[in-house]
Amino acid sequence: MVGIIAGGHKAILSAVENVEDNKAQGAMDLQNLNFSNRDVLVGLAASGRTPYVIGAMEYAHSQNAFVAIVSCNPHGEMARLADVAITPVVGPEVVTGSTRLKAGTAQKLVLNMISTGAMIRVGKVYSNLMVDVEATNAKLIERQISIVMEATECDRDAASARWTPAAVTAKRPL
Repeated sequence: MVGIIAGGHKAILSAVENVEDNKAQGAMDLQNLNFSNRDVLVGLAASGRTPYVIGAMEYAHSQNAFVAIVSCNPHGEMARLADVAITPVVGPEVVTGSTRLKAGTAQKLVLNMISTGAMIRVGKVYSNLMVDVEATNAKLIERQISIVMEATECDRDAASARWTPAAVTAKRPL
């Protein structure tokens, strides 16, 4: 999975003005990633009409790729362009125009579901256990040992013996 934002990485930390209105930049950013028909684009915009996202969607379609959107506007241009439109109904924002509130939260929940489903499909989950998380600290090592215990119904000593730092994830001991 690759996340792309209008304005690039710097836009995560501070506002980059007017880039979301640049339709051509949305297409160019996908092109620079060698986006192809083997990829899936999930466009994200509360309004359902952001030019940057529409440009990316049009480019994805030109590559014969599957295009989905997550937007809180089922009647926006993005919904019409998408193969699948996920449009949670959130009602008016508490602060008018502040889509980071209800719309942003709803979109994050939908993205969590999509990314979880994708990780399950590519084999990073066994039953309901995350078996492909790299154990890079003490907490994650403990989690991996617990996963081995639960998946194999063994005790802590047996799980610890099966899990080694060389295993990196719980997938190998399983």
